[in-house]
Amino acid sequence: MRTDKYLIAGVDEVGKGCLFGPVFAGAVILSKTNESKLLSEGLKDSKKLSHRQRYNLVPLIKENSIAWSIGQSSAREIDNIGIRKATEKAMLRALEKFSSPPDLILVDGILPIRMWPGKQKTQVRGESYFPSIAAASILAKEARDELIKRLANKYSLYGLEKNKGYGTEIHRKSLKKAGSSNLHRKSFLSRLEIN
Repeated sequence: MRTDKYLIAGVDEVGKGCLFGPVFAGAVILSKTNESKLLSEGLKDSKKLSHRQRYNLVPLIKENSIAWSIGQSSAREIDNIGIRKATEKAMLRALEKFSSPPDLILVDGILPIRMWPGKQKTQVRGESYFPSIAAASILAKEARDELIKRLANKYSLYGLEKNKGYGTEIHRKSLKKAGSSNLHRKSFLSRLEIN
């Protein structure tokens, strides 16, 4: 049941800078009470947490949210419309899964979601300021990492289980040697002179 009359959703993206796979976005609405509860359980900027800590927080975030959701945009979409628009689409897809739109969204970073019709506020290092953004980031990161881990079996040449699709030295060397897969972002690879 929704007790908070004014619903605020934190939104964050994960995987924007990767060479492989989709970009994910999480959106989370928390009550003040549940914000405090999650903070006491260790919720903070996902980059300051280990995989195990993030993994353990996922069910707690889901149980203690008024609402939560995840959206994504594929590598093909990223190539077709560009990373910024694809990231915004992933965020919109997450937000559109809510049964009713939040009154305000808090977006991590400096770039607003241009297609969002409602009120929004951007915040640099938003994960450190707003628990809902930290929670959204954790859900998106764990969901994306889980997908990449599954895909790593099929696309075993690129060391995805370790690099999660980011352009590490091993990943780039493998791309130069074996070429790219159908899930690589061709628009990103052209800058590295890999195709």
